[in-house]
Order: sequence, then structure tokens, then C-alpha cells
Amino acid sequence: MEKQEAVKNILTQKNADALLLTSEVNMHYFCGFSPSEGMVLLTADAGYHIVDSRYTETAERHAEKTGLQVIEITTGFIDTANELLKKHNITSLLIENETISLARYRSFGEKLQAGLLDLGDEIEKLRNVKTADELDKIETAQKIAEKAYTELLNHIAPGKTEKELCALFDYLMAKYGSDGVSFDTILLSGPNTSMPHGVPSARKLQKGEFVLMDFGATFAGYHSDTTRTVCLGEPSDEMRRVYTAVAEAQQAGIQALAPGAKCKDVYAAAYSVLESYGYAPYFRHSLGHGVGLQIHEGYNASPKSADTFAPGNVTSIEPGIYLPGKFGVRTEDLLAVTETGTRNFTTLPKELVML
Repeated sequence: MEKQEAVKNILTQKNADALLLTSEVNMHYFCGFSPSEGMVLLTADAGYHIVDSRYTETAERHAEKTGLQVIEITTGFIDTANELLKKHNITSLLIENETISLARYRSFGEKLQAGLLDLGDEIEKLRNVKTADELDKIETAQKIAEKAYTELLNHIAPGKTEKELCALFDYLMAKYGSDGVSFDTILLSGPNTSMPHGVPSARKLQKGEFVLMDFGATFAGYHSDTTRTVCLGEPSDEMRRVYTAVAEAQQAGIQALAPGAKCKDVYAAAYSVLESYGYAPYFRHSLGHGVGLQIHEGYNASPKSADTFAPGNVTSIEPGIYLPGKFGVRTEDLLAVTETGTRNFTTLPKELVML
């Protein structure tokens, strides 16, 4: 019902009769899964999921909840869409101008029998404010990832390679119910941890170094995202100081996150802590990003952002310090903004774990 009302509002604001979706993620938002090909056509009082025979049964199962009418094509997607446009006397149609190729945009203009209007980022705005059901799915994904992480800690030892442990991590997430990883899992050790998005290698873990893990599971299309840095043995004094600085910066960012908080102010709260330690130059990315049906969607907590957090937004809070050639530390939690504060999906301890 909420989505139906939202569609009506978009159509009214854009002075359009219907909207047509073809991107996987936007179709998923309305049909409940991610078909690699298809169309979702929405009017003020009707909704259709146009599929080919590969997806008919799956679409019909999801339609029991979504209420969309499933139509299997007989000749082609455009032909079926045009039949529906004619049936509903649709003369103005919103399309995803920001997420389709120029070739497809031109093809739609030539073949769809309606005047085309730009949808812009209206669906992305909807997706940025999660429903209670969406938040529950994100929480489930987070629980799966955390269970896998907790078991993985038992396998981290000197002599194991980054690639070996990364593969095991992905397996464990699948074992505990993940539909797939949220992104390519990051598992780095020693000097490699100074690369924020380094790629796991054949390097063998050694005593007295950090192991950084950035990971996420998916459930029903929704993502989780977490980072933890552990130490294999005893850390040096410098390693402890850096870890403490990151932990305090993250806490400051979490405390600043609230409904009505400016994204840039949340970033500044964490940055100021790192600055007080003298490590601000080694923090080289935004403090966080929105998460949902995509691993990056919605607002970024960055110094350049002009956005303001609102209830229903989900964001990561992930400060990091990266000392080139030495080591890096990042700690990341995933939180939802609520009417009165925040809800932290991450339950893993923040204290430095020494294995």
C-alpha cells in the first residue's frame, strides 16, 4: 500500500500516466526479486510484471505478496508494453533516464507508443527510506554475516593465505543462509591492510600483524556491510593507538548520527577525533554510505554532502586509518536512522580481538 501511494504521488508530481521500470534493482523493489530481464509497468491503480518464460513461475509466486499482475510475453517486451499502454490509454510514460543506456533510451523513444518523460531519481529516493520489512531483511543479512565471521575467527592462523580465508568466509556466509556476498569480500593482512579496498592475495598471515575483513551477506536482495580488524598475536603500541583512534572516531560518528543530522556533520564528528590523534591525513574516504538493495545507495556521510539523514535511512559508519607500507585499521557498523535516534544492526564487539 505504501509503495502504491508513492507511485501515485510520483505520477501526480511528474504529470504522467504511468512509469516503466527495467533496471534489476528497481524492478526488485516492486516485484520482490531480481530478474535479469523484464519490465514493471505501474499506473495509479494497476501494476504489471512483464516477463519471459524463464521467470513466469518465480514472478507469480512473488506476485502473491506484491499484487502485480504477471504477463508472459509472446512476441516481445515492447509489444506487450504497448498493448498495456493502449489498454490504459497511457499517453505519458516515465522511464529510468538515469539508469539505462543511451541506446535503450533511444529505442524506447522510437518503439514505445507514448510520450516519454524522465523519471529521474524518484525510485532511488523511495528506496532510501526503508520500510519495517526492509529493515528486517537487512538485519537478517547482518546476522548471517556475523555468524560466519565469528566462525571464521577460529580458522585465522599464521601460514593461512588471504585468498584461502576469504574463500572460506564466502562459504560460511552461504552456509548460514546468504543468497550471495554483498560485494567481493575483502580480507587483508599485514602491510596489505593499508589499502582500503585491497584484493586478497596469496600472502600468508604472520604473527604480530593486523587482519582486516570487510564483508557482507545478502538476504532476499538486501545487503549487509561490516568491517572488523583483528590482530594475530600481540599488537605494537602504535597499532594499539591507531586502533583506539579509529574506535573513538567511529563512536563519535555513531553518536552524531540522528534524524535531521547533516551528512557532512556526521563525517566531521568522526574526522575531528582522527584529527586530534594526528591521523586525519590517513583517513581517505567518506565515513559511510547508504545500504539496501544495492551495497551503495542513498546518502554518503562525506564532507561534500548536502544531504540530511531521515528516519528509514540505513548507513554504514566506517572510519579508517591507512599507513602506507605499514598497516591499516577500519571498523564498520551498519545502522538505521529511526524517529528517535538509531538502530545498530551490528552486534560484534568493537574491542581489539587478539587471536
